[in-house]
Amino acid sequence: MTSDRARALLSQITGLTVADGGPAVTVHVPTEQLASVAAFVKETIGCAFFAFSTAIDHKADGLETVAYVENLDDNITVVLRAKLGAGNICCPSLVPVYRGANWMERETYDMFGVQFEGHPDLRRILLSDDWDGHPLLKSYAVDTPYPPYR
Repeated sequence: MTSDRARALLSQITGLTVADGGPAVTVHVPTEQLASVAAFVKETIGCAFFAFSTAIDHKADGLETVAYVENLDDNITVVLRAKLGAGNICCPSLVPVYRGANWMERETYDMFGVQFEGHPDLRRILLSDDWDGHPLLKSYAVDTPYPPYR
């Protein structure tokens, strides 16, 4: 399997927008199809390694989740990008497909407030349970006083 073959398979079978060129295969996935496309990438392309997951706050356009999965044998990286849109903070969890997504989805929830539906233990991982808000959102006030940090 090569990156070009993976790109062609994803485009042909899923019908999704796959970015041309570059070292990584980037797929723009509708939120509701994220878990099924991740399962396809794992089973068909062989991307069994879950590298990382995070979110991007585009402010006016809303949040976008980004997950990197890799086929280490064939040196293929697939980037799964799902736009959540303005006001939408829900997307399916990838934990049923990749166990390694567990703590990274918890971190994304903690920092950005993304609700991962189907996550087995979605709770804060870095900040205390009584922390108010999600600090990596652009709408979060930087000067928010929080003891003991003022």
